[in-house]
Amino acid sequence: MSRPLKDRRRKDYTYFLSYRTRWSDNDSYYHINNSVMYHLFDSIVNTYLIQECGLNPAASPLIGLVISSFCEFFAPSSFPEVLDLGLRVNKLGSSSVSYEVGVFAQDQDRPAVVGGYTHVFVERIARKSAPMAPGTREGLSKLLVKSPGAAKL
Repeated sequence: MSRPLKDRRRKDYTYFLSYRTRWSDNDSYYHINNSVMYHLFDSIVNTYLIQECGLNPAASPLIGLVISSFCEFFAPSSFPEVLDLGLRVNKLGSSSVSYEVGVFAQDQDRPAVVGGYTHVFVERIARKSAPMAPGTREGLSKLLVKSPGAAKL
């Protein structure tokens, strides 16, 4: 059985990206709006896909479509914090991948937020599910969490 998301630590994530919050990220309660968190998830996932998996969003024959997402909040964040985003892959199938993102305040070991989503790779035009490109799969496998009983999609 896996640990609750609130028990994650920095060491549970393989790839990191820093994000300097903006004044406009705050909502009227002076914390980062929940919709901004989904932008951050999208940013780290797509940065990894482009830089480490060779994906070219403008021209790749396959694209990833989000079929499910989640987000749990454990501590508030607000401008002018710098956030560290950690990325891992929890499940990797032939045409799908489940990402998890930990959002950490700088110098903190416990996440303020943990969330993520599942991509299904499809043909750009036909929108039919297709096996991901070998380079994409190879890159994503570097982030795959190796745990007993981990299932494939």
